[in-house]
Amino acid sequence: MKTIVTFGEILLRLSTEQGQRLAATKQLQLNFGGAEANVAISLAQLGHHTTFVTRLPDNLIAQGVVNYLKSMNVATDLIQFGGDRLGAYYLEVGAGSRNSKVVYDRKHSSFSQLTSDRVDYQSIFENAYLLHVTGITPALSPQMIDLVEQLFIEAKKQDIQISFDFNYRAKLWSQAEAGQAFKRLLPYVDICSCGELDMIYLLGYKKLPDQLTYEEKLEHYYNQLKQTYPNLKWCISTKREHISASHNRLTGYLHVDKTLYQSKTFSIDQIIDRVGGGDAFVAGILHGYCKQWEPDTIVSFATAASVLKHTIAGDANLVNEAEVNAMINGDQLISR
Repeated sequence: MKTIVTFGEILLRLSTEQGQRLAATKQLQLNFGGAEANVAISLAQLGHHTTFVTRLPDNLIAQGVVNYLKSMNVATDLIQFGGDRLGAYYLEVGAGSRNSKVVYDRKHSSFSQLTSDRVDYQSIFENAYLLHVTGITPALSPQMIDLVEQLFIEAKKQDIQISFDFNYRAKLWSQAEAGQAFKRLLPYVDICSCGELDMIYLLGYKKLPDQLTYEEKLEHYYNQLKQTYPNLKWCISTKREHISASHNRLTGYLHVDKTLYQSKTFSIDQIIDRVGGGDAFVAGILHGYCKQWEPDTIVSFATAASVLKHTIAGDANLVNEAEVNAMINGDQLISR
């Protein structure tokens, strides 16, 4: 079976219980999380062979990361060890009208100090079919931008498909810095996850009139983006409507061959954990891409997968294909 490779940083996640403030809590829930690791785990649950490439410190916490990934059926053979620390983030879980908040503690992490000369591209891409990276990774340091670009160049030499999720994080870099880096990387990308605001504020596209529907705007932006980067095959995104921290509406979009496909709008009214919802959507898209499903089937599946992630604590989406399809079909799946 061909391998899907994801490349990025995995973090120690320390979360409050719902209703607790970070500044006042006396205990935190420990998990591991990170965008590219989340996608690898989701795809592994959907039956794919995945491997996660990262760099960890050589200590007991890092061993916990490896154990976690192995328990999720993600290959860890290509993980490097070195440096001094595992990055972390603190999550204050929101409720009602109070949104969740994140505090990062990831400077000088082992992964952020990884350089291109330490990467064995031949081993990474042996038997690989697809590579997935997010914009969080190049945001970590200037040398990481160079490394990701080199990773993309090496992948293209071997005709490997590239999936890139903008996943812009304002706490990591400015809009101008992100836009400049993304424009360097986009010529190598096959599947791009980016939305309307990314087009305007990161890539500098002109804001369209309010008279247009959201879908008309998105289709215009995607057509324009593909004119600039004709290598792009698919553009994907979700639209999230916030009613409260525990109640959202979610719609998925997939643009293929000048056509915008749209899922139905899901109402999620009992959110357990929305972290990783975007990664679950991307994983659902990549699953359908690998299966060569029809676009409308793919976007419906990916959005439903993301909705289910909101019911699961932690970063990763621990659902299989049958469970997602059961939700789409309105069935009650019973384990036997």
